[in-house]
Amino acid sequence: MPKSSPCAFPWSSLWLAYLATLVVQSVLSSSYSSSSTYQRSAADGKRPGFMERTLVLLDVNTRGPIRVLNDNFLSLQLDPSIIKDGWLDFLSSKRLVTLARGLSPAFLRFGGKRTDFLQFNNQKNLAKFRGPGPDYYLKNYEDDIVRSDIALDKQKGCKLANHPDIMLELQREKAATTQLVLLKEQLSNIYSNITITARSLDKLYNFADCAGLHLILGLNALHRNPDNSWNTSSTLSLLKYGAGKKYNISWELGNEPNAYRSMVGRAVNSTQLAQDHTKLRTLLQSVRYYHRAHLYGPNAGRPRKNAILLLDGFMKNAGSVVDAVTWQHYYMDGRVNKVEDFLKTRLLDTLTEQINKVTKVVNTHSPGKKVWLGGLGPAWAGGINNLSDTYAAGFLWVNALGMAAVQGIDVVLRHSFFDYGYTHLVDQNFNPLPDYWFSLVYKRLVGPRVLAVRVAGLQRKPQPGRVIRDKLQIYAHCTSYYNHNYVRGSITIYIINLHRSRKKIKLAGTLRNNIVHQYLLQPYGTDGLRAKYVQLNGEKLLMVDNETFPELKPKTLRAGRTIAMPPMTIGFYVIKNINAYACRR
Repeated sequence: MPKSSPCAFPWSSLWLAYLATLVVQSVLSSSYSSSSTYQRSAADGKRPGFMERTLVLLDVNTRGPIRVLNDNFLSLQLDPSIIKDGWLDFLSSKRLVTLARGLSPAFLRFGGKRTDFLQFNNQKNLAKFRGPGPDYYLKNYEDDIVRSDIALDKQKGCKLANHPDIMLELQREKAATTQLVLLKEQLSNIYSNITITARSLDKLYNFADCAGLHLILGLNALHRNPDNSWNTSSTLSLLKYGAGKKYNISWELGNEPNAYRSMVGRAVNSTQLAQDHTKLRTLLQSVRYYHRAHLYGPNAGRPRKNAILLLDGFMKNAGSVVDAVTWQHYYMDGRVNKVEDFLKTRLLDTLTEQINKVTKVVNTHSPGKKVWLGGLGPAWAGGINNLSDTYAAGFLWVNALGMAAVQGIDVVLRHSFFDYGYTHLVDQNFNPLPDYWFSLVYKRLVGPRVLAVRVAGLQRKPQPGRVIRDKLQIYAHCTSYYNHNYVRGSITIYIINLHRSRKKIKLAGTLRNNIVHQYLLQPYGTDGLRAKYVQLNGEKLLMVDNETFPELKPKTLRAGRTIAMPPMTIGFYVIKNINAYACRR
């Protein structure tokens, strides 16, 4: 688990006395944010081991937060490929809008690998740009889309639709065919252009606006002049159209510029990239409606050598141009095929290493500049079927949120809310997947103020040459102020148990003698960690209808009761009415 900032933590005589009664004939582990293990004496001939039940004493520093994050910390991403596979036309679905609204407030980044193949065309008629398809699509499906658009245009305010089942079935068939083409492009590194029309932008903005999301629109950085300078003609047309419609949009330019050479055989160095962002800032200032619009970048890829060198040069020349520095991280590629791969603590730790590399570069040139994870997913290349869309992937996702928060990442944009592949939050039947439910509970309970965690227990002595990694990850925040079920001053703790055995956590110090609300999320059904359904405190989570979420009912734990974490589960615990000073403001 990531180490918290070394802020002061008051040791009271009560805490010491309490600790002494429980920690007998042991060595007290005194590091911040570290999990510990209780090794029971051998009984009934059984050898004590690290996998046995663990008694952990947990306290939180309530005097002040170690980080204060953006209110939109957990945010979302949509890939431009939804224009090509047709799903853009279904963003007006009441169910999709309801699901997105459940995760607001948040940013919605419209960007990804195909950002750099977008071309804006100021036309309302989409038919000539949609591309070829089977006869029944062209004759019936396209007519249905047009009729749906006409009906939506007559609505005032949010334009929402209930699409017929047959229409959705045809779309799923079309998308499946298109996605094979998209995958072939990705594997061959030969991409076709995508036209974003005025109608496309209208639909995208309607979705974001209705769901309470702030749209961040990615612009094509590979639209180049013969001298390799950035061509702004398409962007200027897009800005003028957006300004005319009074669309409140933030902007970014390009996606993973460190990979351009492998994608298109043309490199854009850090100096040129900095000039491009400076030019975009000037362009935004020339359009009155966007003269104060936010600009984010450079959206570098995973911080390996080339990406770090690019980021360093960019920050040196244009660090002051962007409002936040963005980069991306994916844990694994599509070749991973075992559930166990999602439980490796070494894999979880890679994010901490990458964050340290990026923040070091940023702080060298622009100390205090906000850093965003502009794209985060369990896997790249579309993910892994029956793995990155199951409960097992939730360990990476929830732990990534905790790690990023502790290390001061201001915003994390999840790739992707709704998309092709297997890394999304919502599937193509508009049903929430496990990571969606984790995100919903996180949004409901976890606020932007991050607190230092104190963990103590009895830890096994490590064998020579062997590193013991924490498989009990614990994070603490002030409870979300948007949740009116809890008064200010409440604390939310979320725990990830990667052990194959039950672990016991005893709340101590300032957390003692308080009622706790438990939100324990476990896989539902016989598929175990491969489950695509989640249960909350034993109740299966399902949407009631297209506009109604299930009630997230907590289980009340009496004051002083030990928290029992089942093996390989994720739980959120709200300490009620603790009146923590750090959380009252």
